[in-house]
This record gives sequence, structure tokens and C-alpha cells, in this order.
Amino acid sequence: MGRFFENNKINAPIAILMKNHLISILIPFKNTSVYLPECLDSILSQNYPNWEVIAIDDHSADNSRNILEQYSSRDSRIKVYANKGKGIISALRTAHYLSKGELMTRMDSDDIMNPNKLKILASALEKHGKGHVAIGGVRYFSDHGISNGYERYEKWLNKLTAIGANYSEIYKECVIPSPCWMVHKKDLEKCGAFEPDRYPEDYDLTFRFYEMGLQCIPCSEILHHWRDYDSRTSRTSEHYAQNYFLHLKLYYFLKLHHDHRRPLTVWGAGNKGKSIARDLLLQNIPFYWLCDNPNKIGKNIYGQEMRHFNHLLKLTKPISIVTVANEEAQVMIKNFFINLDQSPMVDYFFFC
Repeated sequence: MGRFFENNKINAPIAILMKNHLISILIPFKNTSVYLPECLDSILSQNYPNWEVIAIDDHSADNSRNILEQYSSRDSRIKVYANKGKGIISALRTAHYLSKGELMTRMDSDDIMNPNKLKILASALEKHGKGHVAIGGVRYFSDHGISNGYERYEKWLNKLTAIGANYSEIYKECVIPSPCWMVHKKDLEKCGAFEPDRYPEDYDLTFRFYEMGLQCIPCSEILHHWRDYDSRTSRTSEHYAQNYFLHLKLYYFLKLHHDHRRPLTVWGAGNKGKSIARDLLLQNIPFYWLCDNPNKIGKNIYGQEMRHFNHLLKLTKPISIVTVANEEAQVMIKNFFINLDQSPMVDYFFFC
């Protein structure tokens, strides 16, 4: 396990500020027996000792429950319960209900913490106070190597976290890593904790942090090692399929940013653009559908005419959803909006 840890140190002034808040670590688990010892050992190795683990067994069929109970018998800070419901949201809801900590964090049962993770996150919250979410850098690891997609996600996520600009690209992808955040319990409850039954649950919680105005505390240190493997839940569960992400993005866009007095446009006619268009049509929300593909301009899809993106010039104070994933095209699109004196997260929103 030591090969994953880096020499991250917290400076003395922050250490002096530290209070001995109890941290509740919420761990839903299901069939992760092969990874649990490494996960739990990394928690036991924390240099911040005042924590409790609330581990919720989501109907495991392997030896996971026995492993947790063995650890619990040796360290009373580790507590194990059964999920009376089913699924990760129910497990998190149960863990939150049973928790006693002033500070709350979540941990995946197949991942690894750096030894100073809890101390750094708690120190950040102590320094900045309530109304903030502490986040750390993450690093993927796998026995079979990491895909280019995960490498890019890790780099993008850590770049945002280093400057606390996570919300600036919230509609692209989940901008707060589910197992590497910490908040005051009252702030978590103000955001609705784990009550909504919306998937992906980590992305939904991130949107609610954003909605309630919790400020992201910058952190440039790697605090969490995120394990990737073929049977990981985010790879196998239907709740993490692309359509769930798109539905969630549109739900919060319509709730937080849509203004019916401004003409709405959707830029892009690929699969994501079509999915967004279908959802808008089902909700009877009018929009203009734009693209730069000459083979599609002028055609009708779902009864909507595809227009050249220059149609934006004819609209008064438009607000745009961009579903174009190509990076070169995104640069062109950003420059187009800049020339129109439009601003990101105000006038246009990248959903890719």
C-alpha cells in the first residue's frame, strides 16, 4: 500500500488551528472483500485519529461483512450495519442517519486513502468554516492500467480542484470526486444529504452543493487513490449509464439556469444533442436546434429544423446548451461566444 502514498505534509499554522472534530466516514459496501483490507488499513493509518466508520452492507454475497466485523472487533471506531433498503443511495441514507460526526465524508470500499487525507480535509474546513466543501486530488490506479479517458478525467478534475474552480465546468462531468470530499454535517443536511433518489448520486449531490452555494476549497495534493476494475459499480450499473448523466444535467440546468424569457438553443446533433432535444420536447420546452454540419442544416429531426449556428446572431439574449464533444470544435464554439460577448455558465453551458 505504501507505493500509493506521497509525502504530503500539512504545515504547522494549519495544524495549530485544528480542533478534534469527530469525522464520520460513510462506507456503503457490496462484494468488495478482495479490496476491503487495504481500504480499511488505509483508514486505520490516518494521522487524524478522531473518526468513525459507518459501514453499510448492501446485501453482500461474499465475505465482505465478515471482514468488516473482524476489523470492528479490533477497533470500536468501525461500526457495521445492514442496509434495510437496497442500493447505494439507501445505504448512504442509512449511514448518514447513524452517523455522529460533526464532519462528514464518504469512502468507497475498494479505494485507498493517503495517511493525511482526513487531517488535510478537516484542516481546510476548520480554516474556512461552514458553507464550504473540502476536496482533495485523486489518482486512478488499476492492475491492468488506466484508460486514456480516466487519465483525462483525473487530470481535468485535479486541475479544477487545485484552484477551487470545480463548479465552473459542472455540466461537463461530475466535478467533485465522490470519495474525496468533506463537509460540515449541517451543511450536508442543508443540501438534502442523501434523500433524493436520483442517479448518479454523487453527481446529484455535487449539483446540490453548487445549488446551496457551498464554496470549493482549493487543494493541489493527491489525497485519494481511486481503484478501477471491470466489475466496479460505475462500470456495470445502469444507474451510471450516459443517459442518466444527461437527464441529471438537464434537470439542474432547467432548475438553476433556464430562463423562459430567453430563447434556448441546443448546439449539436450527435447522440447527446438528440437526447437533450428529446427531453426538451417531452417537457414542451421550446428551443432552437443548431449545428455546423452542412449535411444536417435544413433537415428536420423530431420535427425540429436544424439551423446553422449563425442563427444565434438573430436571437435576443439567447442561452445555449452545447453538446459538441470534439475539443477542436469546442475551442471554435467558445471563441464564437466570446465574439458575441457571452459568458460561460451565464449564457452558454457545455454539456460535454
